[in-house]
Amino acid sequence: MKKIFISLCLVLFVSLSIKAQISKPPVYKGCEESQLDELNNCFNDNLKADVLKEFKVPEIAVNEGYKGTIKVVFLVTKEGEFEVLYVNSMYPELEEEVKRVFQTLPVIEPSTYNGRAIDERYQFPIAIPLADNIKEVVVVEDKKEIEEKILDNKNTLFPEFQSELNIPFVHQEYDDIIYHLNKDENTHTASKPYLFNEVKPYIDLEAKRTSLLKNRETWGGRKLHNEHLVLVKGENFWFTLNPVFDLQIGKDNSDVDYTYNNTRGLQIQGSLGKKFSFSTSFYESQGRFAEYVNDYARLRKPPESVVVVPGRGRAKDFKEDAFDYPVAEAYLSYTPNKFFNFQFGNGKNFIGDGYRSFFLSDVASPYPFLKISTTFWKIKYTNLWMWMDDVRPEAVTNNSNLRKYVAMHHLSWNVTKRFNIGLFESVITNQESSPNGFDISFFNPIIFYRSVEFNRGSRSGNATIGLNMKYRIKDNVSIYTQFLIDELTTSRVFDSTGYWGNKFAFQLGAKYYNAFKVDGLMLQGEFNWVRPYTYSSKDVKLNAGHYNQPIAHLWGGNFYEVIGIARYSKDRWFGTGKLIAGKKGFDFEGSDVSYGGDIWRSYDDRVSDTGNDVGQGNSTNIFIADFQGGYVLNPATNLQIFGGVTFRNFSPDTSGNVISENNTTWFTIGLKSSLFNWYMDF
Repeated sequence: MKKIFISLCLVLFVSLSIKAQISKPPVYKGCEESQLDELNNCFNDNLKADVLKEFKVPEIAVNEGYKGTIKVVFLVTKEGEFEVLYVNSMYPELEEEVKRVFQTLPVIEPSTYNGRAIDERYQFPIAIPLADNIKEVVVVEDKKEIEEKILDNKNTLFPEFQSELNIPFVHQEYDDIIYHLNKDENTHTASKPYLFNEVKPYIDLEAKRTSLLKNRETWGGRKLHNEHLVLVKGENFWFTLNPVFDLQIGKDNSDVDYTYNNTRGLQIQGSLGKKFSFSTSFYESQGRFAEYVNDYARLRKPPESVVVVPGRGRAKDFKEDAFDYPVAEAYLSYTPNKFFNFQFGNGKNFIGDGYRSFFLSDVASPYPFLKISTTFWKIKYTNLWMWMDDVRPEAVTNNSNLRKYVAMHHLSWNVTKRFNIGLFESVITNQESSPNGFDISFFNPIIFYRSVEFNRGSRSGNATIGLNMKYRIKDNVSIYTQFLIDELTTSRVFDSTGYWGNKFAFQLGAKYYNAFKVDGLMLQGEFNWVRPYTYSSKDVKLNAGHYNQPIAHLWGGNFYEVIGIARYSKDRWFGTGKLIAGKKGFDFEGSDVSYGGDIWRSYDDRVSDTGNDVGQGNSTNIFIADFQGGYVLNPATNLQIFGGVTFRNFSPDTSGNVISENNTTWFTIGLKSSLFNWYMDF
């Protein structure tokens, strides 16, 4: 027994010696000459001295005689920089002061393990009054423990950042998120929207928002510029309530007196426990838009004098040349463990890394959906089942829309730290091909839909497959691509005959973040090319459309386009410039022949089996220039004051009543809660 005890002591001594040799704490300024066993104490003493020397207790805490402890969790990065992860304080002003002080700290020698620099987390209590500070900095080794403390914090103004809610998909906001997701390692960025907890390991969105807060002491000032209107928190639950607006007024160069949009709404969000979150938003709106948008809304007008406002949904006529359109969106989100997230609701989704998507975009109106996201190893697998509507007059029976069912799979694989590849498939069915709703075969989460379509017959559904790739050249430069196949006859791809059955689409793009070393500047270039008859079907009722808009690219088929985008944001200011140039082939009015650009026509009406080229038919040159800029009034709801101008030149070979030459200049100003993308670039 004595020998065993001595042996164990020797093993423990050797283990501790080895750890001491391969692990080294950070070396703070002034500790360079300290022995290894003195570095921690030197780090604690010098850091505490620098923080307390710089720290200025905010006036509000002094005036109210505040006494307490601020809990600060920070990171000494492998570059030796200090990064604040979490601050638990009574006043937002104290949190701002902590972050300011830590920004003044010097760059130091980071912790090392086996000779390699590593990140190290620390917890640092700061007592108020400052004279009460006697505690040391404590190393935090349990990341899960810290995340649980953050989640249970009842003092945060923005509990949504620790929830299973979706981050509202707005291109301007997602630029910065995607930059951080792609930094240092590869992540899954194609399936959108993202969850707040999903991106938390990569970017501190709460710290970013907190840095934008204004020093407002009155209740009205805080609610207008900083906070949720209503925030209720309790043991393991919270919810917020906010009004949302989209109030615009403008003028285009048509005979319409003026354009406007008058949206008032309410958004309620919350969480019950750590795994279940919910969100609901409803809007009441009236609007009149630029004349080309109004014309588009009236295209394929459903029965009973009802129109479809692009991207929003069913509407009725309102006063003179205007529309009244209510919209409701809601979803439930449940994350039982680190592998799965389940969502059920009414809203939009997006699959792709570009501005446009050939798989699924957020162009069309909201729809009911069920989504399962599975993440493990280097894989993210997304299952989507969606219920969509065909509202064309010929598809409506007894004032009831034709219901379509769409099932999609997308598998994202991070092959390396720089290269991601995604596999996609979808199938569209309807009440006629599957009277009981979704065919049970299409509910299988792991299956090839094309084989199901083949075995059940071509009229059972309209299936497509696709491939997307993303390569990170540098942390701030990435390229991406999409390739979609609707139909493909491999023996005739390269025979130069323009065979109609080769229906596919191709995308190539690139993004440049913090371009030319300008923080907050993102540049993007994108090329999209779609063959005639892509997205159409032999049975018109199986086309890839919903509420009179395509569910993928909003131009439909038979076109190409080039897009250039520049976005810039600094503090609460933002600006966007977008240029689009392309050519699309429309059908000639009154003709019973389809040239492949209208997805609501059967491909059996095609003009020819061969000789089909992109842009054929009534070839139309389209140019759009759009410039927007503004200021964020309240980051809690992304409430913005904005102004913008849109130039649109639409020039077909042959003008008619529907497809006609049009030059638009459209000015708008307004106040809006920017919570979704709204596309007018068609």
